[in-house]
Amino acid sequence: MQTEVIQKPEIKLVGLSIRTNNRNEMDPHTAKIGETMGRFLGQNLAAQIQKRKNTGTLFSVYTEYESDVSGDYTYFVGEEVSDFESVPTGLEKLCIPSATYQKFTTSSGKMPDVVINAWQKIWKMTSSDFAGKRSYQADFELYDERAKDPAKTSLDIFIGIEA
Repeated sequence: MQTEVIQKPEIKLVGLSIRTNNRNEMDPHTAKIGETMGRFLGQNLAAQIQKRKNTGTLFSVYTEYESDVSGDYTYFVGEEVSDFESVPTGLEKLCIPSATYQKFTTSSGKMPDVVINAWQKIWKMTSSDFAGKRSYQADFELYDERAKDPAKTSLDIFIGIEA
């Protein structure tokens, strides 16, 4: 994976969220992320979102961490908007504050393997592998035009760090 440290401005999103943890996500009977992503995509909920900034670019966000990789967190899937004036009924808003991130760009691969493999590498990293201590404020995956083909997906994963 390629990596770089970047500063990102505030990001406003509209979409769906659930509360989960990595332990539950490893068990198909208790996993919620795939179901939430499937609902967002399958019901074409993005089409209801007004003032989308980059139509078709999807964010998967991990935020409101209870502690670290072993605790509960909120998973949010949605698209970026210019403002929150018209959030459709049934959808939620999330604001990711401006922050410093270590950006990881995956090589091209099959979904969901490319994402799973990237996160497994990230989880094994120590503080010295990052350009700063993980902040556990917000981490996210960015699915843009490089993720349109599920057999040849590449994406960026942003890990919040304390710079």
